[in-house]
Amino acid sequence: MSEKIAVYPGTFDPMTKGHFDLIVRGAKLYDKLLVAVAATSTKNGAMFSAEDRIAMIREDVARAGLANVEVKILDTLLVEFCRREGVSVVIRGVRVYSDFEYEFQMALTNRRLAPEIETLFMMPSENLAYVTASTVREISRYGGDTAPFVTEAVQKRLKG
Repeated sequence: MSEKIAVYPGTFDPMTKGHFDLIVRGAKLYDKLLVAVAATSTKNGAMFSAEDRIAMIREDVARAGLANVEVKILDTLLVEFCRREGVSVVIRGVRVYSDFEYEFQMALTNRRLAPEIETLFMMPSENLAYVTASTVREISRYGGDTAPFVTEAVQKRLKG
């Protein structure tokens, strides 16, 4: 029987506890979970380089003991990454209806490009559903406490 591999792509700039919640839960569902970190962030006020984002995610994944999670750079179309890595499922986080509209459009586009790849929408735990990376960037920009919203590795770098 072949290994079931999923990918959870994103910019993760910065990774929030909501993102990490989906990583932990996705790792339970699949033999291997690839966290694909976008090489470039088009977000306003980008905080971290791709290398830093990858390092932070790897640190948190190791701390959590998630042996079946690998973190890789995403520097091509997602469907091409999936084909190259043998991925059959894309995990996308959906917090609110506006997320769903965007993610639904992307899922249909990816299905058109690669019908063999499925998209799985997952909701974060309800206590994390309001957390966004853009909110964390804003809080950080003005010197607020980001600890309730980000993982340990991210918090260490924000305070460092």
